[in-house]
Amino acid sequence: MGLRLAIPAAVKVILFGATGMVGAGMLRECLRDDRVHEVLSILRSSSGTVHPKLRELIRDDFFDYHDIRDELRGANACFFCLGVTAVGKTEAQYHHLTFDITLAAARTLAELNPGMTFCYVSGYGTDSSERGRTMWARVKGKTENELLRLPLKAFMLRPFYIQPLGGIKSKTRVYRVFYEIMGPLYPVLRRLTPNFVTSNEAMGRAMIELAASGYGSPILEVRDINRVGGGGRG
Repeated sequence: MGLRLAIPAAVKVILFGATGMVGAGMLRECLRDDRVHEVLSILRSSSGTVHPKLRELIRDDFFDYHDIRDELRGANACFFCLGVTAVGKTEAQYHHLTFDITLAAARTLAELNPGMTFCYVSGYGTDSSERGRTMWARVKGKTENELLRLPLKAFMLRPFYIQPLGGIKSKTRVYRVFYEIMGPLYPVLRRLTPNFVTSNEAMGRAMIELAASGYGSPILEVRDINRVGGGGRG
């Protein structure tokens, strides 16, 4: 990776979604990286991870943060890894669980910590025009666009296929079986289709690098994620 620039001293990272596959990988990379000094993980149930740098804040309400504003002050970066599938949901339901839940956190953090880095896990094929035929892509596009309007250093990561590494597994059985089947093929897929394949480790490293050094574009496709996060290493 070359010279590693330091995030400001006594950095405070706020992490959403640490019990999901991407979020668990993000947490693991934060705890491994000396540039991250503190992680406040906001989640519905404990991740089960214990570490001197980690503090968990368990809550049910992800739409209103007035009660923990003091806890959120002073953060340098937010890694937002919460996400739900659009399968079986109406557009209104998916909008509520994607746009509303993301912007509730982002607007609060922008008010408390203007200029902080905000990394959002979006998706390949997101529709920035908000007018396409695919429902989830429109909602993701609207979410991205609104995040980019806030006084944040916002970055949108658009992964396609993410291989879980480091012993991390999906909580959904069908996905877990799929990844177990695909695991042996991952090195080959990574070489043959580098613009479509990444890993949870590369995602985590990329977000830390974005907080440390920024990037030339606010939108990162798979090739950008791998370039910033060293996707060829994991």
